[in-house]
Amino acid sequence: MQVLQAQLEIGADPTEVGRARRWARARLTGCGVSADGPLGETLILLISELVTNAVVHTGAPAVLRIRLAGAPAGAVRVEVADASAVAPRPRRAGDADTGGRGLELVEGLADRWGWQPEGGGKRIWCELDGCPRLVDLAEGDGGAPARQAAHGPRMMAYAHPVPGV
Repeated sequence: MQVLQAQLEIGADPTEVGRARRWARARLTGCGVSADGPLGETLILLISELVTNAVVHTGAPAVLRIRLAGAPAGAVRVEVADASAVAPRPRRAGDADTGGRGLELVEGLADRWGWQPEGGGKRIWCELDGCPRLVDLAEGDGGAPARQAAHGPRMMAYAHPVPGV
């Protein structure tokens, strides 16, 4: 199956989050997904949260990947790989807290999300269903589509249906 898979290297500077959002908007628009529509806005928010977490909590470069029309069919998958082996920990921020809501947003907006060890670091991913079938714009990576079951027992995954996404 052909899919569009795009990758962006992200520096350790927090200003890279804005660059990642602009890059993702351009990729989505180029694939026929309106960056201003509900799906596009949700994807941009998810990307922003995952990239922010990687940059802020590791202080090291990361890699952002977007896969359109992958598995399950019609899903969009976002992955951020970073150099920290520390597992992500969702927390419930208090009303006065200025941070700590990133994974809570991911949990609430994504249809699925999880993480897995990768090299000396980890990869955090999320998926949104309901992406319209896209015209094949680029060859995939030649491998099998992303499958949750292939990641093994060390991966944590959460399923949260979100009406209207």
